Amino acid sequence: MTALAFDPLLPWAAVAAVAVVALAVAALAWGRGLRGWAWRALAGLALAAALAGPVLDSGIRRALSDIVILIEDASASQTLPGRADQARGAADALAASVAALPGTELRRIPLGDDPDGTLLGAALTRALAAEPEGRVAGVIAVTDGRAHDPRAIPATAPAPVHVVLTGQPGDWDRRLVIDEAPAFGLIGQPVILRLRVEDQGAVPPAVAGRAATLRLSIDGAEEQVLSVPPGVPLDVPVTPAHAGQNVVAARIDPPAADPAQLTALNDAAVIQIQGVRDRLRVLLVSGEPHAGERTWRNLLKSDTNVDLVHFTILRPPDKMDGVPLDELALIAFPTEALFQDRIKDFDLIIFDRYRIRGILPADYLDNIRRYVEDGGALLVASGPEMAGVESLHLSPLGPVLPGRPTGRMLDEAFRPTLTDAGRRHPVTAGLPGAGDDRAGTPGWGRWLRMGEIIPDADAEVLMSGAADLPLLVVNRVGKGRVALLTSDQVWLWDRGFEGGGPQLELLRRVAHWSMKEPELEEESLSAQVAVDQTVTVTRHTMGDSAGPVTVTGPDGAARALPLADEGDGRFAATFVAEAPGLYRLVDGDLTRLVAVATAAPREFEETVADARVLDLLVRATGGSVSRLSDGVPAVRTVRAGRPATGRGVAGSWIGITPRGAQAVEGTTRRPLMPGWAWLALIAALALAAWLVEGGRLGGRPARQGSRAGRRAQ
Repeated sequence: MTALAFDPLLPWAAVAAVAVVALAVAALAWGRGLRGWAWRALAGLALAAALAGPVLDSGIRRALSDIVILIEDASASQTLPGRADQARGAADALAASVAALPGTELRRIPLGDDPDGTLLGAALTRALAAEPEGRVAGVIAVTDGRAHDPRAIPATAPAPVHVVLTGQPGDWDRRLVIDEAPAFGLIGQPVILRLRVEDQGAVPPAVAGRAATLRLSIDGAEEQVLSVPPGVPLDVPVTPAHAGQNVVAARIDPPAADPAQLTALNDAAVIQIQGVRDRLRVLLVSGEPHAGERTWRNLLKSDTNVDLVHFTILRPPDKMDGVPLDELALIAFPTEALFQDRIKDFDLIIFDRYRIRGILPADYLDNIRRYVEDGGALLVASGPEMAGVESLHLSPLGPVLPGRPTGRMLDEAFRPTLTDAGRRHPVTAGLPGAGDDRAGTPGWGRWLRMGEIIPDADAEVLMSGAADLPLLVVNRVGKGRVALLTSDQVWLWDRGFEGGGPQLELLRRVAHWSMKEPELEEESLSAQVAVDQTVTVTRHTMGDSAGPVTVTGPDGAARALPLADEGDGRFAATFVAEAPGLYRLVDGDLTRLVAVATAAPREFEETVADARVLDLLVRATGGSVSRLSDGVPAVRTVRAGRPATGRGVAGSWIGITPRGAQAVEGTTRRPLMPGWAWLALIAALALAAWLVEGGRLGGRPARQGSRAGRRAQ
């Protein structure tokens, strides 16, 4: 291709000035009646053109091939029965049909799984952006039409977009939809699950409108059976039975119809509800004012989920100072209401340096003992009173306490350390500054005194003090739990004495273990599910061995999973879930349910093939939507603006539009005329003007000369 260009010898302003001057001179000549004014103008313009430097650019161009983009949807929804082979065969046939067209290249783009579903819009946008717009002759997408990024689908494309749908016209599916599910629930209080059953596609008459059978259970307990009509929301109350994770499994019975539904993967759902207490009610009884009293109060008041009732005995009954009883307090303390009528309302009772002085009758202390045996929690922090006759160990509470005092107090500095059991127990394991190994010395500050006790045989000593004597002892009594701290010096950590220590974390763990918080259970079984469906099973125990864990899959098949020792009472193992669903893990009395979701759960929310999300793009580009169940369409070329789909004798076809793109591989530049030719042209035009004006051309002399002659006569 040849084009005219300019390479001026002077700036364009100078060239324009020459042209203007030439036209002005010609105009003046015309005004004076000179017959050569036109030749003067042509000579001036020829001079301006020569100064503009006209050149001829000649390009060497090469025709470029057209590009057809073929997107092959290989997401999880394409693994439904019959679709994978159907899509693969269609993609191969379309690729062969495109390859048979002259001057056409194919870009075959596979579209796999993504945690957010099928990102068909993003794939289309990237594919179009990666190719020159002037070469794209068509886009073909072999898909089920289910795109989970509709906003990413481009509004248009430079060539027709054709959608080839997988699946069959008679496909249908029934699924369970969870519309609302709370993440948290109060223990013992019902919460509402809102669910419904949804039918999609060509539902067989035997199933259409028929109610589905819903089965629902909590933590693998007895199933609740309900009947749910399709399309009707149903509110189902469920009650979290314990703190921590409550696993609610819901599923519908597979519908019996011919043809069968596409998949049963969306017929079940697992909801995990975290059971929480409404508010933790704590009763703190301080036997006397002391430096560590505020440590307990600060700990409990810092937790907004704790309702604290705290009273301190400021004046013992044996103090005879003559003060009337009605002046000792603003209100009468409700001991009967707290320790008899409403004692079971408390989640935890704490005795802090309490002495037996007759303030609380023995019957009230016996009520506390029964409260512990029936499932309550008791924490005792002892001071010097533990070694005397006023010790709680000599009261009706003595039988539930985890140790017996010897009557000896040790007034010496010591550094609290963890025992072997303490390194395993969740209450003390991993305390900040505890040391990384068994030989490590905790970097904690010292305490200054403690009492000596003899722990019960079934109690656990978690921390030791002076002379390796028990410092923190815990035990289970009946259905309840008891913790005993044999020193009142924990407040030294709070004050930062010799660097302090993790007093708030330690006391928080002790208190919450007493209240049976699941994450602080010394015997526990847990599981974590990774994205690749790998399940990590962890067993915490105070024993020296654990396992194997019995794993029961969704199909009912059970297998043993041996655990590896990871140290400090932790045993773990991993396995890959072969199929999505609910897995039951059992190790002795411990049972754990874990839900393994599908690799791409969004892929199975809507499974019936449908191209509605692509309709706007298809119409904007003049493309088409066809079904593979009607056969694989052939690919042919059509001119732009002509219909890009049709049906011939051999079957349906889809069209691509050749773009005729070219690439310039080289250019040559030569002057429009050589310099001597311009000079000759300008000279010839100037000579012509002179001859015309002198009468030598045209047969008549110039009018100006005639007028001068007449004036001379």
